[in-house]
Amino acid sequence: METRELRYFVAVAEELHFGRAADRLGIAQPPLSRTIAQLEHRLGVALLTRTSRKVSLTNAGAALLDEGRAILGAVAAAERRARGAADDEPGLVLAAKAGGSGELLAKLLDAYAAEPGAVPVEVLLVESRVHAPLLDGRADVALMHQPYDPTTGLDVEVLRTEGQVAVMPSSHPLAGAAQLRLADVSSLPELARWPEPDGGYPDGSGVEVRNLTQLFQMVSLGRAVAVLPEIARTALLEGMTAVPVVDAERVSTVIAWPPHSRSRAVADLVRVATGFAEVS
Repeated sequence: METRELRYFVAVAEELHFGRAADRLGIAQPPLSRTIAQLEHRLGVALLTRTSRKVSLTNAGAALLDEGRAILGAVAAAERRARGAADDEPGLVLAAKAGGSGELLAKLLDAYAAEPGAVPVEVLLVESRVHAPLLDGRADVALMHQPYDPTTGLDVEVLRTEGQVAVMPSSHPLAGAAQLRLADVSSLPELARWPEPDGGYPDGSGVEVRNLTQLFQMVSLGRAVAVLPEIARTALLEGMTAVPVVDAERVSTVIAWPPHSRSRAVADLVRVATGFAEVS
């Protein structure tokens, strides 16, 4: 099996759409379809179930996706480490969701920079899919949020666990409540909609958003409501408020890294992060 075939398959398996996968890879759709079909023929198993309306993974496809991500991540990481070894100043790449861990990220970077032997840390801010840079080798470590960000196949340490709040315009009828329940929020017509794994959006009348910047702008305009981790309070814009949602699932901020990592710098960064963990 060639790494090119694995890369093509992982793209289709993650997008669950041949057209989007082809765009992501920068190739035409017909050769992508042929490559996947040839891979299935050689393996002797169906990796994908295709209908006129959707693409889904078979059990064999799901297994290959997990293995393929790990293999491609290891290859990419090895290439980046080899290039880094030739640099005078090797460093780390830390991925985080834009607007999602600002206070904790700043605290972590400052604490690590004070460590003896600390290396430069490049911060890679992404809109979504924070795990992707770990899997494809673009990042060495990431700050992620369970249960929203998938951490299967990664090593993780929990840094903080917190409740969730309903973020809404200060003028909203529910803004003055001392607390809310999920049922109070889930039926609101202005509840924002986030993209699903296949790239589409769930049914509803709420605005479609792809990142926190878009969401906060729509909330400040009075167009959206969302349920977010408690830390979101620190990023509220003027005209916004946050109300505790007492029965919402608690959210854990974790630091995650590939299990095959042997980097001393990653180990040091994780050690520093867990040193000021706030788990409750």
